[in-house]
Amino acid sequence: QLQASGGGLVQAGGSLRLSCAASGIIYSSYSIGWFRQAPGKEREFVASIRWRAGSTVYADSVKGRFIISRDNALNTVYLQMNSLKPEDTAVYSCAADYDCETTYCRLTVGAVDSWGQGTQVTVSS
Repeated sequence: QLQASGGGLVQAGGSLRLSCAASGIIYSSYSIGWFRQAPGKEREFVASIRWRAGSTVYADSVKGRFIISRDNALNTVYLQMNSLKPEDTAVYSCAADYDCETTYCRLTVGAVDSWGQGTQVTVSS
C-alpha cells in the first residue's frame, strides 16, 4: 500500500517535495515512481526508481529539475521538484510495479500493480 503526501501551492520557480510511503515488504524487483494528471489531459509518467539498484528514469519534461530518491529504512520514495513551472500543475500519484525486469524501469500505467492516492500540486505564475 502506498501513501502519498507533500503537495501544495507554490510560486513558479519554487520547490516542493513529495513523499510516497510504502507499507509491507518491498522486494528488489519493485520500481516505484510518480505519474501526474492535469485537468483535461491524460495521465503521464514523471519519474521512477528501481528499489534495489536505485536506477532512475525521468520524463523529458522534468529532467534536470526533479530528483527521485528512496530511503530504504523508511520504505519511502521522494520526488524533489525544483524550478517548478505552471505546467507542472497536476495531481501527482505514486505507483509501484512489482516485477519490472529492466534496470531502468519506466513505469507504464498498464504495468502498475499498486496506486497511492493523488496529491495536488499547483504552481502559480
